[in-house]
Amino acid sequence: MADRSPEPEHPEEPEEAEAPWEEPDESRSGLRDPARAARSLAALALAFEALALLLAIVPMRMVLDDPAPATVAIGALVVAAIVLAGMAKRPWVWPTGAVLQAAVIACWPLHWSLGVAGLVFAAVWAYCWYVSSQLSRPPKR
Repeated sequence: MADRSPEPEHPEEPEEAEAPWEEPDESRSGLRDPARAARSLAALALAFEALALLLAIVPMRMVLDDPAPATVAIGALVVAAIVLAGMAKRPWVWPTGAVLQAAVIACWPLHWSLGVAGLVFAAVWAYCWYVSSQLSRPPKR
């Protein structure tokens, strides 16, 4: 018969867990993982942008006389947005996402609606970047 050592009745809790009666850490926001929340927000914004750009292909093909340049440009922007959304953990995604927004705005000569969509998504991206910077700071209490 194998000698079994008695198992502890209560498994050890992680050291990071704060007891409810202890004073909260003033250097943290109310979120468990603020950096993860910011990354998720960036990935979500880029994924919605990719979807909106994909949905713009059909109207561009109907409206423009020569839709090939717009279709190629939109396809490249969609691929870039998807790649950036997948790499949201990297710190360089924020400035690169701003470059992506500038590239969408630069499609204004192809059709004005692409430029307007670029301005809208640039505003969304600026807000996401602002939220990310606020989440990296300690909360105001």
